[in-house]
Amino acid sequence: MSTSAPPRASLLLLAYLAFVSLGLPDGLIGVGWPSIRADFDVPTEAVGLVLTAGTVGYLTSSLVAGFTLARLGVGRLLAGSTLLASLALTGYATSPALAVMAACALVLGLGSGAIDSGLNAYAAGAFGPRHMNWMHAFFGLGVAIGPLIMTGALAVGLSWRWGYGLVAAAQLALATAFALAVRAWRDRSAAGAGGPGSPDPGPQEAAAVPVRVRETLRLPAVWLGSLAFAVYVAIEAAAGLWAFLLLTEGRGVTAEVAGVCVSGYWGSLFVGRVVQGIGSERLGAAKVLRGSLLGMAAGAALIALPAPAWVAVAGLLVLGFAAAPVFPLLMLTTAERVGAAHADRTVGVQIAAAGLGGALVPTGIGVLVGNTSVQALGPALTVLAVVLFALHAATSRRR
Repeated sequence: MSTSAPPRASLLLLAYLAFVSLGLPDGLIGVGWPSIRADFDVPTEAVGLVLTAGTVGYLTSSLVAGFTLARLGVGRLLAGSTLLASLALTGYATSPALAVMAACALVLGLGSGAIDSGLNAYAAGAFGPRHMNWMHAFFGLGVAIGPLIMTGALAVGLSWRWGYGLVAAAQLALATAFALAVRAWRDRSAAGAGGPGSPDPGPQEAAAVPVRVRETLRLPAVWLGSLAFAVYVAIEAAAGLWAFLLLTEGRGVTAEVAGVCVSGYWGSLFVGRVVQGIGSERLGAAKVLRGSLLGMAAGAALIALPAPAWVAVAGLLVLGFAAAPVFPLLMLTTAERVGAAHADRTVGVQIAAAGLGGALVPTGIGVLVGNTSVQALGPALTVLAVVLFALHAATSRRR
């Protein structure tokens, strides 16, 4: 085991705040879009232009960030990317037309993808299972706060632009904090790189040894692991996206109750990351991962059963709680799967794959549901959960 020092409290706080900031913009647009649409006089479906532009930027940046992290350093990467996100959100707040907003969404995606990849790559080498889980839990907190900010702005009679302006100011403050802490991030990377008496080199240390990009991309574990991330995020997103429709149209639940149940699903994901962050530190990441993957399959199977509505709701809660530590723990164990020298680059590929899986597969399930029945959601989630378990088993054997 590595004997690297525990992470500094100041860096942990910055990491948590960074993940809150990642979630904030995602929570703004859902509440703000009706006002935005009316302001720009565009149809409801025009939101797809903004979302697509953001996804393109996010995928591009997350992939590139993993390959440039060693050159820039995590502190500079985070400071620059957060500043970019702040400028993009300022552009949202001042956009005269939807086309300008879409261009700003591309820039926001570039900043967010780099923050996500850079911080995950750093945390995989410097944080333990507990803080890795908690860091990702704070993303959910950001997604929950975003709607409150926009709702509050609209409730007091302000324009939707104020919601984005407030978040842009918060991002600028965070970018300043990252810039001031550049040296601390660098010092922590050096401390966690495995000095005398620390036989396990972290990703930051191994990145100092020149490794060709093609050598990283040749590793089967890189692609198996990335596919696992794509499938995991697909399950998480598809369950949250289509559960409301399943409960209302498929199980006869009222819209109000179904809305609470879907909120409970996301809440179980948040609570699971907080609780299992402690458990994974005590039991070990490997055991918790295996148990969580089995739990995801069990939850999906409950959703698939032709049973009363409460069984499907229980399945959603089981699925959310079981899924909670999977993403952070898979990220934490990246170096174990591919080797420390390839870890930073692999993190970027994994983040990009996760974004792609979260965008494409839920859409595909929507097509399946539309052409068959909403009851197809449960079986689709079950198949994906089994595939995810098989992918993790395959990468574990190769390790």
